[in-house]
Amino acid sequence: MDKEEDTREYQVLVNSEEQYSLWLAGQAIPNGWRQVGPTGQKQVCLDYVKEVWTDMRPLSVRKAMEKYQAEQAARKAEVAAGAEGVEKVESSEGAESARGVESAESVPAATASGGEEAGAPA
Repeated sequence: MDKEEDTREYQVLVNSEEQYSLWLAGQAIPNGWRQVGPTGQKQVCLDYVKEVWTDMRPLSVRKAMEKYQAEQAARKAEVAAGAEGVEKVESSEGAESARGVESAESVPAATASGGEEAGAPA
């Protein structure tokens, strides 16, 4: 049957996975499907489906991918925060080491008996 000869009426159906289908109008709608959009000529129904069904992936796949991407973003943020924390610890340890050197330099060297500095020739 040619497209031009098809004068039957169709309806647009969608299932719980947000997948679309054309169904002959007047026929019992199968379990798991519900009618949405227009009822009319085939091309009218196809145009509607083309407009609204922009992502062909089933709903469960889209949700799983969104969850995965959110988890990856959280891990990435965790790693970045952990790296930032490591940098802070390293820089504070470096500052403490530098302070330790400064304080060691400011303390006079131990003196041997006779008031001479340790390591100084007698």
